[in-house]
Amino acid sequence: YVHLRALGTPSEGRTAARAGRHEDLERIYAGQLELPEAIIQAEQMRELAAEKPSALLCYERDPAGCHRTLLLDAVARDAEVTHLFP
Repeated sequence: YVHLRALGTPSEGRTAARAGRHEDLERIYAGQLELPEAIIQAEQMRELAAEKPSALLCYERDPAGCHRTLLLDAVARDAEVTHLFP
């Protein structure tokens, strides 16, 4: 397990997600991914995934309403993704 904290959702993004405000989550999370530490950790995530199969974890069950999909769309568009729950 590797905790890449800078790739997590800031508090206000989690609040927006819980309230169903997906556009706000997208905006907030896009800003998170522009932070220098997030850029570094996104590269670390890509390197780890290139070495061996990897998983992105979150409390949100549905990836459509979660930062995981936003993260992959932003930094790993060519990744092969398998969702554990359809």
